[in-house]
Amino acid sequence: MTTRDELKSSGEEIRHRIDAMGSDADTAPGYQRMVSEALYGGLWARDGLPLTDRYICVLTGLMLNKNEAQLRRHIRGALKVGLSAREILEVFVQAGLYGGFPTAENAMSIAHEVFAAEGAEVDVEEDGNETLEEFMSMGQDLLANLHGERGTKGYADPANKTTGPLYTMAIEYGYGWLWHRAGLTTRQRMISALASFTTLRLESQVKKFGQSALNIGMTREEVVEAVMQTAPYSGFPPALNALVALDEVLP
Repeated sequence: MTTRDELKSSGEEIRHRIDAMGSDADTAPGYQRMVSEALYGGLWARDGLPLTDRYICVLTGLMLNKNEAQLRRHIRGALKVGLSAREILEVFVQAGLYGGFPTAENAMSIAHEVFAAEGAEVDVEEDGNETLEEFMSMGQDLLANLHGERGTKGYADPANKTTGPLYTMAIEYGYGWLWHRAGLTTRQRMISALASFTTLRLESQVKKFGQSALNIGMTREEVVEAVMQTAPYSGFPPALNALVALDEVLP
């Protein structure tokens, strides 16, 4: 059985790596030991996801919760574990689809300040010149590959006259433009989506995208770990509710 000292040791190893050691003088007596043991030793050190994927969840949660001070700190940490500046920006673009683009723009502004201080350069490539018709075709293809029959139900039903105009835009610019952008793989975008829906307490979307994650090669364990990783940053109750929702639909 793992001891507290073992958890503390594994947690502090990760905290040193990402320059995230804290002081009780800045928080509360005994607080930093709990952070090392429970958050880093008990969660970050788990085997189910690499640190880069865990950081996608953390950056997503901090952005959506508008926690700017911690976001700045963890952008630096994400660079230290190997996420590129472009990957970090793309996490914010992806999460912006679900939590609002003004929130994403605020996060990107902070990121650029950190990149400048750290000397991190953003890889840039020219945006494509696809037509809306091409975006729609690309979006519909991805929608079918991800969600199958679930991609045409509820608000996604093509016959729904109320949601149709807005969901058409979601297909064109969400599935057609955003999910096809360079900078993140489809798997990484899925991890950000799962973290977003957990943070925003959208259990129906957690169910839908949790099943879709399996369609792109993620394992059940990876889906569960992505949701769990949000708990320290977005709250344990939303993560636990999302896990219960996943348990209803995942094999």
